[in-house]
Amino acid sequence: MAALLLLALLAPARAAAADMPVPGEIRSDCWAAQTRSAGGPVSPRSARQWRCADRNYSLDGERIFLRFDIGTRAADDTRPRYFLSRSAALHAVHLLAVDSDGSVRRASFPAAALLNARSGGYFKAPLPEVKPTTRQIIVAIDQPSHQMTLEHARLSSSDKAEKPPHVRVLILLAMLCGMVAMPIIFNAAFYRILRESFVLWHSALAFSLVMTIMLSSGMAAELFDLPAMTLSWMATAVFGLTIASGMMFTYSFIEVDRLHPLLRRALPWCAAWAIISSLLHAAFPFVARPVQSSIYTAAFAPVIAIFIWAMIDALQRGSRAAKFQAIGYAPMILVGLIRLATGILPSLQSNDAMLLFYLGCAWEVLFTTMGVADRFMAIKHQRDRARTEAEWLERLAETDTLTGLFNRRAIERHFDRYRSEGFDTLAVLDLDHFKRINDACGHAVGDAVLRAAADALRHDRNMRAFRIGGEEFLLLLRGGDAFVRAEHARRGISAIVAHAVPGLAGPVTASMGVTRFWINDAADDAFTAFYDRADKLLYEAKLAGRNRTKTDIGQEQAPNQSAPGQFHAEPEFQRQGQLAQR
Repeated sequence: MAALLLLALLAPARAAAADMPVPGEIRSDCWAAQTRSAGGPVSPRSARQWRCADRNYSLDGERIFLRFDIGTRAADDTRPRYFLSRSAALHAVHLLAVDSDGSVRRASFPAAALLNARSGGYFKAPLPEVKPTTRQIIVAIDQPSHQMTLEHARLSSSDKAEKPPHVRVLILLAMLCGMVAMPIIFNAAFYRILRESFVLWHSALAFSLVMTIMLSSGMAAELFDLPAMTLSWMATAVFGLTIASGMMFTYSFIEVDRLHPLLRRALPWCAAWAIISSLLHAAFPFVARPVQSSIYTAAFAPVIAIFIWAMIDALQRGSRAAKFQAIGYAPMILVGLIRLATGILPSLQSNDAMLLFYLGCAWEVLFTTMGVADRFMAIKHQRDRARTEAEWLERLAETDTLTGLFNRRAIERHFDRYRSEGFDTLAVLDLDHFKRINDACGHAVGDAVLRAAADALRHDRNMRAFRIGGEEFLLLLRGGDAFVRAEHARRGISAIVAHAVPGLAGPVTASMGVTRFWINDAADDAFTAFYDRADKLLYEAKLAGRNRTKTDIGQEQAPNQSAPGQFHAEPEFQRQGQLAQR
């Protein structure tokens, strides 16, 4: 909404500044070109063939003349004082004021001496004294590199830019710069959470757009005391940076599976091409001067074509990111097409479409920032889902599928955490004669017995239960009554199994060894030492006749007293005369 409001204010102001008649402003009436072989000092007679009806300027000559016919307009207070034109590489500007009696006053300025005009992207040169009798101003430009320098040339009575529309435009453009720069702050926050390269490229794009606005709008001339030609080549270099940042943002922003691999690989090459072309054009503007600007403009035709192709391909493949980018870049693509057409076709006057460019800056920031935020949420959702799945898989890997209890991997991995939470008592249980139950009743009944035993050991706030393997279980407990609760759980196995698995020949009992964590166990193998002591105590309980508990913490429990339904080994079990394997 802020972008749309700003554009609503900016458009009429820009139009007013462009269309309002400016007192004292004079456009050229005729032009002429001097061949390479012609030389000598600049004089009113240097240009022998004035072209007054033909506005198709040519850069073939080494020196281009522009004639401004003042006539009687110089008699009032608005007679011109400055020569202004669009900034582009050139060697020098020569100014001649020709009076009605033929007298001439001259002034010459090398490119480095040209000053920045308050109008964005323009340079200025003070005219020789313009008297009431002055009838012509002749401007000779040595080796101009761009037709816009000729097309936008004018004489002006002032460069103070005190007109209210112009001041309002600068204020609104400053607001636009601030709005375009805001994503840099947001991206800095995003990047702390989501270290994706497209966040950095979007920041680079926003920065280059801010620089372009400042260099093209006149704000740079207000803020920085730099020569006009310096700002000109800076604008060219920044333009290449803008295109390169846009290409790399697209390269990293479109989802991996939503763009053809060849198109994705072409985007970085487009970025490199834009940077190299801009730097070469800025550093060597006179190599092929008459056609270099047209060649430079045409060099971006394949870049625009590949970008449009990439957007179409990504949209056809269902890219969500491409939807935001296609909408956000639409005005910029239109600017590029306008500049491309007017920069290549000789019949069209050069047009940089600056108002549309400012519109594109706001539009691009609005939609690509929305796209970045949307992509951020999508990636965050994907990572959260992946993390949830990883946690679920980890929990699955640490869970015994038969009983639902944690397995040995879980206790070995998290033993230190359990210890830090106060679990200092360990009990190892083993179901008595379980192998015989499997052999006599089948593995299905054996599995049911194991599930019922696990139900008897379900952990609570102060007890954690694990199935170590086979018919062996492990308990971690904490609290002063840890041993009592472990024994209570062991004794409860018989009743719960009898209820859950009816038809067994007798009750299922368990033997148990219980120990407590010792101070000298605080080593890397603490669990192993802890477990080995409890396992040895379990073995002692088995040797002592099973269905009992052995402990090294001062308490021992004898077998359950005989009662109705209590387990006693059947005669065929007892006749084997040896312990069953645990």
